[in-house]
Amino acid sequence: MTELARNPRTMQKVREEIRSCVGNKKLVVEDDLPRLKYLKLVLKEVMRLHPPAVLLIPRETMGHFNLFGYDVDPKTRVHVNVWAIGRDPSLWEDPEEFVPERFENSPIDYSGNHFELLPFGAGRRGCPGISMGMAMIELALTNVLHSFDWELPQGMTEGDVSMEEGAGLNVSKKVPLTLLPVTPFYKTDA
Repeated sequence: MTELARNPRTMQKVREEIRSCVGNKKLVVEDDLPRLKYLKLVLKEVMRLHPPAVLLIPRETMGHFNLFGYDVDPKTRVHVNVWAIGRDPSLWEDPEEFVPERFENSPIDYSGNHFELLPFGAGRRGCPGISMGMAMIELALTNVLHSFDWELPQGMTEGDVSMEEGAGLNVSKKVPLTLLPVTPFYKTDA
């Protein structure tokens, strides 16, 4: 939601996609999710910039090898910094910018098959709950965006939204996001 608050054009585009696919239903359900293509681009971009954890579960090398001129011994612990991979300028054009469209017509996803985007790890040590976790995120976000329009508190601009992250292995916001719900999309009978 923070990236959407900082990028109102993107929030509007996602909201329009949700409302055009879902219509006047009060709740978005799991069956609606496959039709929300732009939402999936947005979530990939969010996961690129803000992975759930900075480092993946450590791995251990099985044998000796040479990596970029460095000799790596067997049984060396390797830590993969997915936060840095998501911001690597050799992998991403304008890596600090929030641009969901970069994933349009791209096979890259977060299932662990593309090493440019590894928010949930890869292989046997990848997160077993990817599908369920992403479905929960998609359902929560689509229902929040479908039900209301959102705006920043009075006097606050997109540039005022803090993107500072707290310290630790998991990534969390240092300063909580405050948004105000306005204009319910559907009217309830009183």
